[in-house]
Amino acid sequence: MERMLATPADAEIILKLYQLRTETVMRQARAWVTGEFWPATIEEYVAVASNPKDPHNAWLRQVLTYWDMAAAMVLHGAVSAELFVDSNAEGFFILAKFSHLLAAIREKNPTFMLKTSELLDRFSIAAARYELMLKNVEARHKSMAEAAAGAGH
Repeated sequence: MERMLATPADAEIILKLYQLRTETVMRQARAWVTGEFWPATIEEYVAVASNPKDPHNAWLRQVLTYWDMAAAMVLHGAVSAELFVDSNAEGFFILAKFSHLLAAIREKNPTFMLKTSELLDRFSIAAARYELMLKNVEARHKSMAEAAAGAGH
């Protein structure tokens, strides 16, 4: 795909997206989704995602829909793909984090992070960023498994 220069309007959207990420509840939700919620099985994921009584259900929905909304803006041409990818990696990190459960999640929710996934198909820069996040997530899974094994001894 041909590189296009970002416009001042693109920059304004990126800054607004950043601003929204710093709102207090969104910051708490993002911290929980990115740092604390590491479901190993589809059952662990569904226990939160499909249970509106779970206190983290709203946080999970808020973060997932935020990143897919942002990806949709790129897909519909409202913001430069290159600027979007260069300015953040969190949406790609979250998609990578759930990659081991993606098929099972999409059996229950076919639209799960669909726009973020579409970015990978449409923009090589997004696919490259996702691959880096996937390596980070795999390293994190490995260190978590090693820590759990060490705690068992």
